[in-house]
Amino acid sequence: MKLFTFCIIACLAVHAAAKVIISRGSSFNVDQRGSLQNIMSWDNQSLFVRGERIMIFSGEFHPFRLPVSSLYLDVFQKIKALGFNCVSFYVHWALLEGKPGQYRADGIFDLEPFFQAASEAGIYLLARPGPYINAEASGGGFPGWLQRVRGVLRTNASDYLAATDNYMTNLAGAIAKAQITNGGPVILYQPENEYSNTCCGQVWNGEYMQYVIDHARSAGIVVPFINNDVSPRGNDAPGSGSGAVDIYGHDGYPMGFNCANPTTWKPNALPTVYRSLHLKRSPSTPFSLVEFQGGSFDPWGGSGYSKCSQLLGNEFERVFYKNDLSFGVAILNLYMIFGGTNWGNLGHPGGYTSYDYGSAISESRNVTREKYSELKLIGNFVKVSPSYLDTVPGGLTTGVYANTAALTVTPLIGRSTASSFFVVRHSDYSSQESTSYSLKLPTSTGELNVPQLGGVLTLNGRDSKIHVTDYNVSGTNILYSTAEIFTWKQFYNRKVLIVYGGQGEHHEIAVSSKATGTLLEGSTSGLNIKSVNGTVIIAWDVSSTRRIVQVDSLRVYLLDKNSAYNYWVPEVPAQGSVPGLSTQNNTASSIIVKAGYLVRSAFLQDSQLHLAADFNATTAIEVIGAPRTATTLYINGKEVTYMVNKDGVWNSSMTYASPTILLPSLKELAWKYVDSLPEIQSSYDDSAWMLADHSTTNNTHNSLTTPTSLYASDYGFHAGYLIYRGHFVATGQESTLSLNTQGGRAFGSCVWLNQTYIGSWIGDGATSDQNSTYTLSNLKAGGHYVITVLIDNMGLDEDWTVGSDEMKNPRGILSYQLSGQAQSAITWKLTGNLGGEDYRDLTRGPLNEGGLYAERQGWHQPDPPSSGWKTGSPLDGISVAGVGFYTVSFTLNIPTGWDVPLSFVFGNDTAPPVAYRVQLYVNGYQYGKYINHIGPQTRFPVPQGILNYQGTNWIAVSLWAQLPGGAKLDQLELVAETPVMTGMTGIQLVSQPSYSKRPGAY
Repeated sequence: MKLFTFCIIACLAVHAAAKVIISRGSSFNVDQRGSLQNIMSWDNQSLFVRGERIMIFSGEFHPFRLPVSSLYLDVFQKIKALGFNCVSFYVHWALLEGKPGQYRADGIFDLEPFFQAASEAGIYLLARPGPYINAEASGGGFPGWLQRVRGVLRTNASDYLAATDNYMTNLAGAIAKAQITNGGPVILYQPENEYSNTCCGQVWNGEYMQYVIDHARSAGIVVPFINNDVSPRGNDAPGSGSGAVDIYGHDGYPMGFNCANPTTWKPNALPTVYRSLHLKRSPSTPFSLVEFQGGSFDPWGGSGYSKCSQLLGNEFERVFYKNDLSFGVAILNLYMIFGGTNWGNLGHPGGYTSYDYGSAISESRNVTREKYSELKLIGNFVKVSPSYLDTVPGGLTTGVYANTAALTVTPLIGRSTASSFFVVRHSDYSSQESTSYSLKLPTSTGELNVPQLGGVLTLNGRDSKIHVTDYNVSGTNILYSTAEIFTWKQFYNRKVLIVYGGQGEHHEIAVSSKATGTLLEGSTSGLNIKSVNGTVIIAWDVSSTRRIVQVDSLRVYLLDKNSAYNYWVPEVPAQGSVPGLSTQNNTASSIIVKAGYLVRSAFLQDSQLHLAADFNATTAIEVIGAPRTATTLYINGKEVTYMVNKDGVWNSSMTYASPTILLPSLKELAWKYVDSLPEIQSSYDDSAWMLADHSTTNNTHNSLTTPTSLYASDYGFHAGYLIYRGHFVATGQESTLSLNTQGGRAFGSCVWLNQTYIGSWIGDGATSDQNSTYTLSNLKAGGHYVITVLIDNMGLDEDWTVGSDEMKNPRGILSYQLSGQAQSAITWKLTGNLGGEDYRDLTRGPLNEGGLYAERQGWHQPDPPSSGWKTGSPLDGISVAGVGFYTVSFTLNIPTGWDVPLSFVFGNDTAPPVAYRVQLYVNGYQYGKYINHIGPQTRFPVPQGILNYQGTNWIAVSLWAQLPGGAKLDQLELVAETPVMTGMTGIQLVSQPSYSKRPGAY
């Protein structure tokens, strides 16, 4: 494996603090971390990487939610194409230390491929390893065995601190090797997460934060520490004492997490005081939003991620992200940019299998959402606007720059240059009105009333615009532009500037030049070009027809917004085929490509210009600014023909012909069936089960109300289904059984007395525990009886509030009472996944399996011993309450060169009296939990690499019927999204060990 060992000696050299002038007449120290390193530095305006001032535009992406490392580069390239330069990532402690003291980060849990892919794509990393992450992960990332730690979690309780040591030493050490000082991509490190709220007698604890910081430092972390206060309160800010970080940051989720009404924006949600609060909390560090809303999680029974994507869609981005820019934000991380999947029980009970999050990149890695395209416009504008970081944000104004109080304008006035930015939005930010306006803008030639050539500007509905003045395009001064800038490039013989506006809007751009403006392409209708006092003013009405205007050496492309979506700006590396972790000085150039769905990357090899791109339709291609030495064009490794027009633009095309995708009909396959609840049979032997004999518990969240603990984590069972068996001898007087069971929101349970079903809690989206009383009848005195309780553990709770210790909420049976008997009359045994913390499947990790009989045997893995099983399909189901287990194999032959997202789709049966729970296993990986009457998820994407696209696949389905009438699946289909002809290569099948007989399985 590649180790990031470059330039260690040079990068660790002592370097004195430098001075950088950042404002007229004033200066601030640049903190270089003294003797630790000299690559990462910062002042109150921004970060510097190797002396270059940069804005960090980042998105959140969790490798543990995409367990196919060969797909990491695909996601990174799609993030890079947005104009972003960074990704923030969490690490899930529970997946790496399933048993105390045994840290495992190999196979699908190895972070090295993640670091390598980021480096290859040219993406920096913000590492956020915890110990606590929240993240809608089981236990907030905490392993279940922390329930046995008596000390309050996330404090300086000695037993808790000791519990973190092994994980943090190993993980921080791995991250240290991937720091930029070692040639890797990690430039920032966040100790802890949202360490802000306290309760229950706890207060903010600087000593604890300092322990986490010191631990990371001792493991080799030398890059700057940043935090994410849950809101701008000043916790951990530099100078605040013990536990202070280097760079202060906070989170912001202004729209909340209810997607039910996606067209309704919350009142008073737009942040307006972030800038002033930052200047109070941490004036010496750059303004940092370490988590800003990029979507929303959705709970069991929620409204679905399509509505989240709509609520937090392109309109939200244009208003809220530009509002962030108006505050001078210099580190902006969007949570999430790609959500992924809560496969293998890794999620918390507040969410279901999908973690799509309504993100710009969908769970199936699709970029067809308009919010992706809109974000690309913003990201690429920031990328080519370094003067943005050299401005002073002003306050909110009405009636100063715009001629109407209906609009609010926030100015960012240039410090050492004249470049300024004016962010315009509706004063009522949720307004859907169309408002006409004009501007009074300060420029280097004096104050100007804009537009100058007549007409009015318009802000249509939920929109925001960034107007610029004295904007530098490689030496050409854009005196002002009301149209928004997408990108600009300096090529060897000309400059190109791309601006855009909304369909039907009127715009003006003024170029400081004594030359005249010439229309090179497009209609003259609605276009006016005029030279005024050494300035070329271009005024036009936006339409879908492109116009190109030449002013001296500058070509201005005038686009409508939807057309701008089709343009891409891949970096051409100075050497090699990948951009790598480069500053602008290490990039030979960028080209501009008009190409539709996605352009991933570009490189020059001798005279060959190579593009890696994806296509979902026949697409015309333009290459603007092809390098002078390039004479041939290759797309996805194949040479294509092209023509060069009179302006030097290469024109080509890619023909799209959808391939034939043959998928099996799951209904027609020869399924095999076995009963997966033999525990209710009189012949079942539970002598190998764990005896629930702990008379005390270290779990300080719940006091015992039973003679012995029935908390699953006390016995090492932390994920998936739980089964309890309670033995007693009847007196003949028993008439009721009361049970209080807890499994987290949306959990369910079923109870049998011997082989007789006596009742269930089918669950709902809100209830975490349930007290139920079941009627018993005709018990014979002296008879031996067994109570079997099946409980769906939905994951452990999370809560960032220090002192709540919500993750210690136990799973299992909280209390019970058998009428006519003392509690001690029942002897309980329990099981979860085979081996508990000594889990058997080291490949798929400690959370992937639960306690069902078939899971304990390993029959959910490929090639189970099913030849002797009955023939039976989950579409036929079972006729009584219980659990059926089904398995089948099929072959796929998806053509190479195509990205074809596949999903398993269940029928949308949500009406009682049918209530059932399904687990879907794909080649041994649990990739779906479907609860028919709660929902909302019915479609379960499974990525290539888990699915074998050119070979045999095994799927397994557990069907838990919770009511006496049994259950069956109404539908189960494997479906494909639109095939994408792709430049993505090298997708490899992850390790997926087949079934082998498990010693000791019971």
